[in-house]
Amino acid sequence: MAKQLTFDLSLPPPTYARSDFVVAPGNREALAWIDRWPDWPAPVLALSGPPGCGKTHLGRIWAARARALELDAASLEDKSVADLAEMAAAFPAIAIDGADRAPERALFHLYNLMRERRGHLLLIAANPPARWSIRLPDLASRLRAAPTVAVAPPDDDLLGSIILKQLADRQLHAGAGVVHYLVSHMERSADAARRVVAALDRRALAEGREIDRRLAADVLTELSGKT
Repeated sequence: MAKQLTFDLSLPPPTYARSDFVVAPGNREALAWIDRWPDWPAPVLALSGPPGCGKTHLGRIWAARARALELDAASLEDKSVADLAEMAAAFPAIAIDGADRAPERALFHLYNLMRERRGHLLLIAANPPARWSIRLPDLASRLRAAPTVAVAPPDDDLLGSIILKQLADRQLHAGAGVVHYLVSHMERSADAARRVVAALDRRALAEGREIDRRLAADVLTELSGKT
């Protein structure tokens, strides 16, 4: 029997393009805030939501739109006021992921510097600033007065739409009931949807199988590490 020729179908890095963002009721308000920039009523917008809800994707959309510097909160460690002033002068927009873990004094100075220069900060975290453990009173008052928008976890319709888009992007056809089965049994996140569809693509080609519910079950078992 001839051996099935397979290709490397490892998961490519996400593009985070605006065209890849699937709009749903749970993220529509947050997207509207991103689109509203630079007409924000404050120098800061706090974007919050659970893992896998799409807030990182929204942050990347904003960063592309605003030509913003993208930072992880840890990168602000040991930054002097002079370092922060140089950053604020170079970038009129800055997005900070994991902002609830940022060093408070650095974030306080950066907020003031961006406000003085009429720049903007997008603070991305799992929870809104009102739920952060902030010891610096001046920082707490500023952030808790800032506009906050939350992104909800993907519901069934959104997760199904993401799976369908991933299948279409790979020019794959799934049998009846496959998407519903996946939505009912998989981890509820956009990243998980990408991993599942990539695994379906890989196994369907390697094993010469159709993408049906049985293959979907096998892939979910594989991804969960069960035998």
